[in-house]
Amino acid sequence: MSDSAMETQNPLTSGDFTAAGEPFRLFSEWLADAERSEPNDPNAMMLATVDADGLPDARMVLLKGLDARGFVFFTNTESNKGRELATNPKAALVFHWKSLRRQVRVRGPVEQVTDAEADAYFATRPRLSQIGAWASQQSRPLEGRFALEAAVATTTARYAIGTVPRPPHWTGFRILPVAVEFWHDRPFRLHDRIVFSRPSAEDAWEKTRLYP
Repeated sequence: MSDSAMETQNPLTSGDFTAAGEPFRLFSEWLADAERSEPNDPNAMMLATVDADGLPDARMVLLKGLDARGFVFFTNTESNKGRELATNPKAALVFHWKSLRRQVRVRGPVEQVTDAEADAYFATRPRLSQIGAWASQQSRPLEGRFALEAAVATTTARYAIGTVPRPPHWTGFRILPVAVEFWHDRPFRLHDRIVFSRPSAEDAWEKTRLYP
């Protein structure tokens, strides 16, 4: 489907997206468009954190939840990003959908999801992914591929029967946005940009249109 066709069907997702009153509905519309047009992982997002020395760090992760409070992803809390969020619980996200020529940037503080939320999502993961969450010492040195395969084999044997429980070091994080910027490519680099911002995750949104 072309951009022009989508613009005709849903004005909030294109030329008149600046009319949106809050960011979550607009983001949901854009994500739905991406799910129809992106060939791989439309929910992929760049996650930026800051380490104890104040040095930024970034990597791609997958958005696994969106609710009225924010954007959710899951990870090993002993990984680099897990340790960085424990030290400085703030983060930024970037979604870039090349097929749609759109980008969304998110910034805000971060909270850990509840155990119930983490348990519910972990239960939906494929069994081998559940085993991998136990076997992988994420972000730490690995002496060779064989060591990882041995850890997977050991964990598989341990949970040969029954359900695989969620590891205590595996959970989710929710970014509570205080700024969400929407960008849509336009000819001659005269792009459309709007940003929704608020002092805290409990405050009302304000909307500003930006120069490209």
